[in-house]
Amino acid sequence: MLDFIRNHKRLMQVFLALFIVPGLGLVGIQGFRGFFDNSGNVASVNGHKITLQEFDGAQRQQLDRMRQMLGASYDPKMFDTPAMRTSLVDSLIQQRITNDETQRENLTASDGSVQRALLAIPAIAQLRGPDGQIDTDAYVKLLASQGMTPDQLDARIRFEIANSQVTDSIQKSAFTPSALASHLTALSEQTRQVQGLAFHPISYQQKAQPTDDQLKQYYEAHKADFQIPESTQIEYLVLNGDALAASVQPTDADAKKYYDDNVAHYKTDEQVRASHILITVAKGASDADRAKAKAKAEAVLAQVRAHPDQFAELAKQDSQDPGSADKGGDLGWFGRGQMVKPFEDAAFSQKPNQISDLVQSDFGYHIIKVTDTKPAQTKSFDEVKAGILTTLKAQQAATLYSGNAEPFTNTVYEQAASLKPAADKFHLQIKTATVSRTPNPALAPTDPLNNPKLLAAIFADDSIVKKHNTQAIDVGDNTLVSAHVTQYSPASTPSFDKVKSEVHDKVVAEQSAALAKQDGAAKLADFEKSKSADGFGTAVNVSRNDAQGLTPSVIATIFKIDPAKLPAYVGIDLGKDGYSIYRLNSVTTPPTPDAQRLAAAQQQLSQMVGQADVQAYTAALRARSDVKIYKVPSGSDDQE
Repeated sequence: MLDFIRNHKRLMQVFLALFIVPGLGLVGIQGFRGFFDNSGNVASVNGHKITLQEFDGAQRQQLDRMRQMLGASYDPKMFDTPAMRTSLVDSLIQQRITNDETQRENLTASDGSVQRALLAIPAIAQLRGPDGQIDTDAYVKLLASQGMTPDQLDARIRFEIANSQVTDSIQKSAFTPSALASHLTALSEQTRQVQGLAFHPISYQQKAQPTDDQLKQYYEAHKADFQIPESTQIEYLVLNGDALAASVQPTDADAKKYYDDNVAHYKTDEQVRASHILITVAKGASDADRAKAKAKAEAVLAQVRAHPDQFAELAKQDSQDPGSADKGGDLGWFGRGQMVKPFEDAAFSQKPNQISDLVQSDFGYHIIKVTDTKPAQTKSFDEVKAGILTTLKAQQAATLYSGNAEPFTNTVYEQAASLKPAADKFHLQIKTATVSRTPNPALAPTDPLNNPKLLAAIFADDSIVKKHNTQAIDVGDNTLVSAHVTQYSPASTPSFDKVKSEVHDKVVAEQSAALAKQDGAAKLADFEKSKSADGFGTAVNVSRNDAQGLTPSVIATIFKIDPAKLPAYVGIDLGKDGYSIYRLNSVTTPPTPDAQRLAAAQQQLSQMVGQADVQAYTAALRARSDVKIYKVPSGSDDQE
């Protein structure tokens, strides 16, 4: 066969052209290449691509959730790391695998479960009127603002519910026997009375007397520990709004013009704070039902007028507005246009503590009590001048940055022998620093000198060998940095004589720890024979839930002691921290937990078992799926 192809090359070229050329005509060269180009994809699952756009969207949602949870302490660089991005890719793969399983099993959700899920969404729940019905027009507008239709949201929710059945069914089927729950609860609450005896290395330092030969041997075996990493002394420029702000000085006239152009921002409309009691009337109610509701409202109004100081209590008792009844009818502050017209007209015409007559709206009959008012007001220019000047300065600096970013980039590149031309042109201060290849833990993570891209550029041959400026590196937050290496120091290992004192300290620390361990082991052997308590500290009761300051490894060792013969002893090698002996005096097993605690323990253990089962199941799904990872997208912390 291969001989035929080799001997008939011309014929085979024509034959292949008959297949390839028509295909190119149908999909185009770019489309044909797209079958094999995965540069825009992160991964694929059973042939279904996970695109870079999907990853970016999921990452934005993840960061938004973190921002809402952490507030002012939120730092995006904490979450935009290689490990977090890898985890997100795995999450998207697992989600796609679960989606495939949902479709394979033909799972779906009932209309009722979809409706309950929709009403659980706060933005949709707020559209419910007093009669419990959703305002359809408002619902459609809400979804339209998100680029969706009711049918699309319904389909999405239905699939999400169906999708959750894959793992929920496993999670909910997990079961822990009561005997096991009781046993594990008893173990977790068991207390052990122990006494400790510590052998600290510092107590043995006088006995540690290493010779020069021992020091030299340690130095030769641990040279890497004393190595001085390579470093560079640099000059660098920072171009951002803060750096340019010094040259920006908006005038009072600028501030006054801004105030006049934006005076509406400094106006506060008239507001009232009111409480109400609502007696609802359903849309389309009969005359008889309306009359009945009105009679009830009039009766409540009579009670309110007789006891105006009891308005809040009567609202809790009689109001049919689920949103405010529990609050004594309080609706908070509101301005014009936020309430239905009849309610608004009545509220804004009343004085504080005045009780309205019955006010009829589409919701029913209201009894309104205005509790406070705020007149419309406009802040004076002098009140807001300082804030306006700050805003203008920031705006002008941002404008300067936008206009100077490209010229700055070009200048540091075109005049690469020095940063001075760029510093003079953009009125920037040349700063100096000493940096290594890795970020400096003494600096803030957001410091430009800790940016991996900048450090990579500084240690590139173009910077170290050719002595060129680095390119203008975007370190985030609208900040560009360029650096120039003035001195390079390669990695080096100092001679023994230069680090002898440091070597001495390390050897003494090792020998002291070894002596502490040796002495401790000998003492342990004596205690096991004598069963003595001499030298031990005060007895403490420890449990797995209350470690009394002991480390997890120490607690684990204490609870491995066989309590058959007491007192019992155990020695623990603490490494550089020395050695400890613990004397076990007694063991107290708690009584069998009551039914309520046992049920809670069973539930908690079942959840843990369920989570483990789900992880095993999803791992099995992944193992039998065709998963390909093309790349984990890089982030702002990655080197180029």
